[in-house]
Amino acid sequence: MESQKKKKTYEMDMCSGPLFVKIVVFAIPLILSGILQLLFNAADIIVVGRFAGSESLAAVGSTSALINLLVNVFIGLSVGANVLVARYFGGQQMRDLEETVHTAMVMAAAGGVILIVIGVVLADPMLELMGTPEDVLPLSALYMKIFFLGMPANLLYNFGSAVLRAVGDTKRPLYFLLTAGIINVVLNLFFVIALSMGVAGVALATVISQCISAVLILRCLIKSDAGYRLDVKKLRIVKDKMRSIVRIGLPAGLQGAIFSISNVLIQSSVNSFGSVAMAGNTAAQNIEGFVYTAMNAVYQTALSFTSQNYGAGKYSRMKKILLYCLALISMVGLVMGGGAVVFGRTLLGIYSSDAQVIQYGLNRLTIIGTTYFVCGLMDCMVGGLRGMGYSVMPMLVSLTGACAFRILWIYTIFAMNRTLRTLYISYPVSWGITFAAHLICYLVVLKKVKKRFQ
Repeated sequence: MESQKKKKTYEMDMCSGPLFVKIVVFAIPLILSGILQLLFNAADIIVVGRFAGSESLAAVGSTSALINLLVNVFIGLSVGANVLVARYFGGQQMRDLEETVHTAMVMAAAGGVILIVIGVVLADPMLELMGTPEDVLPLSALYMKIFFLGMPANLLYNFGSAVLRAVGDTKRPLYFLLTAGIINVVLNLFFVIALSMGVAGVALATVISQCISAVLILRCLIKSDAGYRLDVKKLRIVKDKMRSIVRIGLPAGLQGAIFSISNVLIQSSVNSFGSVAMAGNTAAQNIEGFVYTAMNAVYQTALSFTSQNYGAGKYSRMKKILLYCLALISMVGLVMGGGAVVFGRTLLGIYSSDAQVIQYGLNRLTIIGTTYFVCGLMDCMVGGLRGMGYSVMPMLVSLTGACAFRILWIYTIFAMNRTLRTLYISYPVSWGITFAAHLICYLVVLKKVKKRFQ
């Protein structure tokens, strides 16, 4: 009886009942979880900016695009795990569900080890390739090397939370991140202020907190008595499940990497304006990250709800899911993006007391914050497509609409007018183009899926 109560509390039947209410109930803990996860990096940046100076702030911030480039491919594989687990859970295919969970967790552990090697070996040459200033380079490399030691824990948490999201549980990952987030902030202050460890201290605090969140989510999966229970003795790669995870997740990861490639190029362009501009850009990016994370939670909602209903053969509900998620993501993006602009000067003051840094950050926020909801609409379309098992298509669209377009923009329009404003405008323009292309793709795919269900 007790286990049934737990299932009712944490799992969610996405295939019946009122959709909008369930979407909101699912998304809110996910939004809070994403914000807490982002606070890991925010705590690093705030503590470094206030207690270690603008060079250290620039060092931590300048690594984010490069870290995302290396990590996104592996994080994308968790999307494949999410889609498969939700599909099998919705269709009540319990053996397939069990095999997918165990395969996914083995892939997460292996991916984490690979990332340690890549991150440590490539930190210095890739930061040099990005044109990181000499006064920032040693600190940036140090931060990256320590940060990547936590990659196995990072991936285990992300894959584990993807499994829980797929069955409708967004509450327990929130509780785990709350615990780890508080520990991260305390350790940041201790390492940087009490021990004067600077950049190394905030990186170490992040790694420790990631290990804690990974342990908590693994314990949750191991102690579960549901079909997605993790049994250490059953950990193995099931080839057809791995292929399916890769088929759906790899294009998602490559798409994330594609965006990161363009962001690395933009970061390199920002670097050419000096360390003060870099620090302002870093602070603004971090504030924008809270808006993006909230919108990304709605994308994850669209992905999980679409996947479960696809597995259960509920075609009509899939269309409603997308419409509700588009409405919700627009509201989140407009409210939070607008708020970031209105309160921008105050928020940037949390990261740095330097007036120049704050102004540089405000210049970026004014352009990005007011248009960020378009990025959310673009991602929401991708969630709908991936939820139906189509992952290569949105990757190719993003390759053209985001990466290729931004690279073209940097070498043409930005080259003719080398200002940060010109650079930042490339973001909303690329989002609008890519959203329109994804919408066309979704309508085509929906017709194919309808025929399959008839």
